[in-house]
Amino acid sequence: MEQLIESKLIKADKAFSVWRKVPFEERQKLITKAAEILKNNSEKFGKIITTEMNKPISESIAEVEKCALMMNYYATAENILKPEKVESEFSYSEVHYAPKGVILGVMPWNFPFWQVLRFATPAILAGNTIVLKHASICFGSGNAIEEVLLEAGFPEGIFQNLEVGHKAVKEILEHDTVKGVSLTGSGKAGGEVASIAGLNIKKSLLELGGSDAFIIFEDADLEEAAKAGAKSRLQNCGQTCTAAKRFIIDEKIEDAFLPIFIEEYKKYEIGDPLDKETKLAGMARPDLADELEAQFNRALENGAEIIIPLERVSENEFNPGLIRVQEGNPILKEELFGPLGMVMVAKNDEEALQMANNIPFGLSNSVWTKNKDRQLFFIENLESGTVNINRMTSSDPRFPFGGSKASGYGTELSLLALKEFVTAKTIVGN
Repeated sequence: MEQLIESKLIKADKAFSVWRKVPFEERQKLITKAAEILKNNSEKFGKIITTEMNKPISESIAEVEKCALMMNYYATAENILKPEKVESEFSYSEVHYAPKGVILGVMPWNFPFWQVLRFATPAILAGNTIVLKHASICFGSGNAIEEVLLEAGFPEGIFQNLEVGHKAVKEILEHDTVKGVSLTGSGKAGGEVASIAGLNIKKSLLELGGSDAFIIFEDADLEEAAKAGAKSRLQNCGQTCTAAKRFIIDEKIEDAFLPIFIEEYKKYEIGDPLDKETKLAGMARPDLADELEAQFNRALENGAEIIIPLERVSENEFNPGLIRVQEGNPILKEELFGPLGMVMVAKNDEEALQMANNIPFGLSNSVWTKNKDRQLFFIENLESGTVNINRMTSSDPRFPFGGSKASGYGTELSLLALKEFVTAKTIVGN
């Protein structure tokens, strides 16, 4: 291991020995200051995001502002980590929550501020320290986040950005100072990192891919659903794990809904990512565009039909595409990470549910219906970490966020996230 990385891990461990004793409320005050810095400089940090991975600047600014909102949620959150009294015959009868120590974050490029701070904020508030391995195109974002926390008054070593490649993850995770890992990324990356963590008996949290269903019925507001569906599929150029990727339409409204949806979809046109009016920009890297184009072609080879062609206009830009897909097409087992959506038609509620669940992923589905019984049917039977009713998927600091099946395990956001990287220590006796 490089001496610089080794020294940063030791620094994080030494910082933990002090930080774990800092009162919860004092940690919250520093989080408040960091949130204020983010909010007051959202355009500056937004430009870093856009420059690194091509996100439209309006979305980048919104991402930074959402980070501030989330951090303010934790800055005023109830301290659920206080010792809990348990009724028993013993004089000592408590549960204490002890932070684990240095936690490694392995984070992606698609939301380079949000994904990092979504994981790091509750982990730090719980008393842990963080070392970050960010995506290689987002080292500037990682450094900016470290600078924000230092400016807010966090002691050195609480959060450190490591400018290393993915090959360094194994050695870092195996280091004695590191006690756990949180990864947001692909299923392949998640499996590899979880395997290393498991072999070393270390806690892992995984937020992986998705191929979320967006299900529309005849009693929905079709215009609202069409607008939300297009936005959900195409914001961040479709590079969102919780994006609507499969549009499952009740056959009774196929002819009514599809033209409205196509009209909304075509409103997303390629523009300059630094222009605040732009809603769609290029993908983060040319190789990612290559992969999406290959998936599109494979889908067609296996029977998919073109509704709107996926047209490549530069090395990393597309005019968004939409395809009609039948059950059994292998593309349904993959995640489409770019501006390409899939349409499926269901005969009834049961078939729509089967289509929604018959994939490896289970992140966040969306159901559009005004019928309360139908809503309850899907709430109870969809195999996903989140079910949205008459709204597109978007994470909210107040609610738990996580997936099922190949979409990962563990909880981010909400008060539950405070307990992800702590040990519940039983104190019992006389």
